[in-house]
Amino acid sequence: MQNEIVSSQALLDDKGNLLNPGWCRRNLYDYNIEKRCVSIMRLKEWDFYQVSNGEIMVQINFFNISLATCATFGFVDLKTGRKFDTMHIEFFTPNKNRLNKNGDFPNRILYSHGRTKIEFDTTQMGHHLTYEGQIKGKRLKAEFDCKRLPHHESITIAIPFDKPGHFFYTNKINCLATDGYVLLEDERFEFVKDNTYTVLDWGRGIWPYRNMWYWANGSTRIDGKLFGFELTWGFGNTSKATETALFYDGICHKISDVYLEHDPQIDNKWMENWHFISRDGRLDLTMTPFYDNYSNLMPLNAFGMKTHQLHGLWNGFVVLDSGDKLEINDMYAFCEKVYTKW
Repeated sequence: MQNEIVSSQALLDDKGNLLNPGWCRRNLYDYNIEKRCVSIMRLKEWDFYQVSNGEIMVQINFFNISLATCATFGFVDLKTGRKFDTMHIEFFTPNKNRLNKNGDFPNRILYSHGRTKIEFDTTQMGHHLTYEGQIKGKRLKAEFDCKRLPHHESITIAIPFDKPGHFFYTNKINCLATDGYVLLEDERFEFVKDNTYTVLDWGRGIWPYRNMWYWANGSTRIDGKLFGFELTWGFGNTSKATETALFYDGICHKISDVYLEHDPQIDNKWMENWHFISRDGRLDLTMTPFYDNYSNLMPLNAFGMKTHQLHGLWNGFVVLDSGDKLEINDMYAFCEKVYTKW
């Protein structure tokens, strides 16, 4: 039984465990991380924004995993495969650069170190993002304005791992129509809200050393209204909440757990169709990939992250809480499979 949280409450009890695992349409948990019972060196916090118009994708990430703080920027042309990126890192930051308590409500992140500057300004109206830095001696500046609807629901989940004091706490906000640009020296790339959408992956948690997950997300317009989905599974105890939801015209429609008919890793068929099904029958979607944003940042298979992030066109149907069925036709979205050791 999925447990919907409908009132503000503490995240952790006095022993550092989740007090009431569940999900909510706005982030109603009080992030009382001072109650943790595990070393701060295991604490991970991030605000990750992914912007895409289906042809170009931009990722801006600010995270503190206690061992290090990083501000990263990545640009990928999904049609040609062109990439450029930069990362600024500070080591051993358990007691500095801690992130905001709630990414769903007004807050501001400012970070400046060397030539890298980052600002995430969240208001009730939306999210304003800026990143400044350098890539191979070229000046980089990016700025995005990501709009919320007046009543913009999202999905938050707080779930435990099968280890005392370990938990995953995240809020995904998508369907953010976005205007903006990326400027690399004299090259300028424009993004307009008619076809550009942003998702915020806001995460906090204390995790085991080894993890694997699937994350699929996308936004578009159907009949003039914003539509999106959020599908994450693969780790944590999801008996009280799954991170699976549809969004239509600003309203969250909760669905059951989702699975893949066939894991593409089994026979290394990453670029073949991925078929997604929900156990309640309210989602049946097939992704036809056209680009694999692969990265392997796990040297010697000992520490880091390995990712296959597949971008493609999605077709099928979803069913809203009302019973209305939405046909999905060639919707751009992505799904990734990730392994981490950290």
